[in-house]
Amino acid sequence: MAHKITDISTFRAFRSTNYTLYFIGRSVSQFGTWMQRTAVVWVIYSMTHSPFMLGLTIFAEQFPSFLFSAFGGVAADKYDRQKIIQLTQITSLIQSTLLAILVITKHESVWSILLLSVILGIINAYDVPARQSMINEVVTDPADLQSALSLSAAMASLAKLLGPALSGIILDKFGSGTCFLLNAGSFAAVMVSISFIKMPKTDQIQRVKKSAFKALAEGFIYIKKESSIGLVIVMLSITGLLVLPYDTLLPVYAKEIFKGNAKTFGYISSFIGVGAVGGTILLASLKNNVSMRAVLLLSTLIFSIGLMCFSHTTNFPLAMFFAVITGFGGVAQFTTCNIIVQSEVIPEMRSRAISILLTAIFGMLPLGSVLIGAVSERIGAPNTLLFQGIAGIIIAAAFYKLLIKKKSTGPIDAQQFEETEEQLLNKI
Repeated sequence: MAHKITDISTFRAFRSTNYTLYFIGRSVSQFGTWMQRTAVVWVIYSMTHSPFMLGLTIFAEQFPSFLFSAFGGVAADKYDRQKIIQLTQITSLIQSTLLAILVITKHESVWSILLLSVILGIINAYDVPARQSMINEVVTDPADLQSALSLSAAMASLAKLLGPALSGIILDKFGSGTCFLLNAGSFAAVMVSISFIKMPKTDQIQRVKKSAFKALAEGFIYIKKESSIGLVIVMLSITGLLVLPYDTLLPVYAKEIFKGNAKTFGYISSFIGVGAVGGTILLASLKNNVSMRAVLLLSTLIFSIGLMCFSHTTNFPLAMFFAVITGFGGVAQFTTCNIIVQSEVIPEMRSRAISILLTAIFGMLPLGSVLIGAVSERIGAPNTLLFQGIAGIIIAAAFYKLLIKKKSTGPIDAQQFEETEEQLLNKI
C-alpha cells in the first residue's frame, strides 16, 4: 500500500491544509529575508571593515523588535492575525524596495541602511508574534503542534542554509540591489498564501478587549505565575546576550581568517544552516512524551561545544564540520524553547507569551551583537567565539537543576489566572 508523506510522524502537520498554505508562503519569504540579511551585513562590512559596525547593524534591526514585540503580542491577541500579517508584509515590501533603490542609484550610506534596518525591526515586532501564534490556529490536531513548529523552524533553517549561499552568488554577479529586490518580491507569496487560509470559527479565541498596557501587564503576570515557562525564557535571554550573537563575527571569519569573499561568507552561513535543518527535523521526529527541557539543555551543550571547536579552526573543511554542529545546537535550542512556551501556555495568553519570549531574545541579541563586536576588536574573533562557547556550557550547567526540578505541571487555565490577576496587579 502506498504511503503519504503525512503518514511519517515528522511531517504529520501537513495533514492540515491551512498549515500547508502557511508553510508555503513563509518558505518563499524566508529565502528572501536571508538573502537581504546577508547582503546588508556584507554591504556594511565592505563599507566600514569594522566588526563593531556589524554588531551595530544587527542591533539596529533587532533592538526595535525588543522595544515593540510585547505590544505586537497584545495586538495579535486583540486583532485579526491574518490582517496583521498581511499589513506587515506590505510594509516589509516597501522597506526592501527603498533599500534596493538606495543601492541601485548609488545613494546608500551606513546611516540610511541603519535607519531602514530600524524600520524593519519595528515591522517584525508586530509580524513575528502574530505569525508564530497563528501556527496553533492553522494546525487541525493539537498533537501536531510540535511537528508544525519544528517544520517551520526547519524551513527557516533551510532558508538560512540556501539563502546566504544564493545571496553570495547574486552579490558577486549582480550586486546587493538585486538581493533586496528579490526579497521585496518574496513578500507577495505570504500575502497570497495567507489570503487562502480559512480559519474555522471554532478555532477563534476570545479577543482581548482591555487596553494595551493592561493586556501587556497581564502577559507578564501570567509568565510570573507560570514560572516553569519563565525559567525557559530567562535561560534563552542570557544565551541570547552571551552566546547566540556569534554570527556577528562570521564576515570577519570569511575575510580575515579564511581569506575569502562574499561567497565564503555565504558558505559559512550555509553550513550552519545544514546543522540547523538537521536539528529541527530531529525535533519534528521526536515523540510527544520526550522531555523538551532535557532536549533544551542538551542542545545548548552541543551548540557551545561546536562554537568552541569552530573558534580556532583555520582549516576550512574542518571548520565547516564544526559550523554544522554549531547550527544544529543553536537552532534546536531556540526551537525547543518555542515548543515549550507554545505547548504549555493557555490560548488566551499565547501571543503575549510568545511576544515576551521574543522580547527577551530581541532585547539580548542586539546588545550581545554590540558587546561581541566590541570585545572581538580587543581580543580577536577566535578568542571571542571561544569564550562564548565556554559561557554556553556555564549557562547549561547553571540551569540544569532549575529546569529539571521545575517541570511544568500543566498550564494554568483561564479561570485560575483570572482569580489571581487582580491581586498580582496590585503588587506591580
